[in-house]
Amino acid sequence: MRRAIATGGTRGIGRSIARAILASGGRVMITGVDTGRIEQAVRVLGEDSGRPDDVAGALADVRDPVAVDRAVQEAVSRFGAIDTLVNNAGIGVFSEVAAMTDADWHRVMNTNLTGAFYCTRAVIPAMRRAGGGWIVNIASLAGRNPFAGGAAYCASKAAVIAFSEALMQEVRYDGIRVTVVMPGSVATEFSGRMVTPEDAWKLSPDDVAEAVMDLFRHPGRSLPSRIEIRPAQPKSRS
Repeated sequence: MRRAIATGGTRGIGRSIARAILASGGRVMITGVDTGRIEQAVRVLGEDSGRPDDVAGALADVRDPVAVDRAVQEAVSRFGAIDTLVNNAGIGVFSEVAAMTDADWHRVMNTNLTGAFYCTRAVIPAMRRAGGGWIVNIASLAGRNPFAGGAAYCASKAAVIAFSEALMQEVRYDGIRVTVVMPGSVATEFSGRMVTPEDAWKLSPDDVAEAVMDLFRHPGRSLPSRIEIRPAQPKSRS
């Protein structure tokens, strides 16, 4: 039974991963920055799983180390231990470098990269006490394939990939496995964009959740440390 924290779990990929963890018999705390969204997501996840006591929510901006530490402590207190962290919280601000503000640059970096650092640092002691665990960092194929107008986002995801691979080498002998998952185009409301029928060619958040759950089924001797997942048939350019 997994005892997990999934950041950015009120919608999209994070919510799908939380749902999949519950479906597998695990327990999960989701985090977010909007109380209303958190409460709604916790209610729906509890109703859908039939196990409302196994899902919780915490108001925690991953850019705030105090809030992160508090959320981890709440999860450990509620579940008895934490053995799974999914660093999913992320944002995208898309602008040419010459036009990007300092505030937007720092918001992207502090959410996507520093937030993953704060959450990871907070859970490692709890995972060591639990005898091991799994840290899954949701990056992006944009971290390997930069594009114009995405300098901040692409740089943050490239850094998450490097962070993950260094972390993996640091904690592997503690029984903590680290994987970076790199999705391509996913049909979510990321950056405020609504999902439309034209997005049908993209990955579903559930596709990414399935890839994450596949990781957890690997035997202890196995570590898939980097997972790339992309649409099977990208949208035609014609």
